[in-house]
Amino acid sequence: MFSLFKKDPTKKLREQYNAKLERAMQAQRNGDISSYSFIHAEAEDLWREIERIESSAK
Repeated sequence: MFSLFKKDPTKKLREQYNAKLERAMQAQRNGDISSYSFIHAEAEDLWREIERIESSAK
């Protein structure tokens, strides 16, 4: 019953992840592949953190 009021611990990380993917896509479209690679790697790190949090919550 009280789980209804719990905040999602990964919500902020997911927003950051989506923003990083958006920035990476824009860099790729502009032809800046090195920036794309760097930003995409940061996004992958965020995704691993999200998965770690979700697996420990179960």
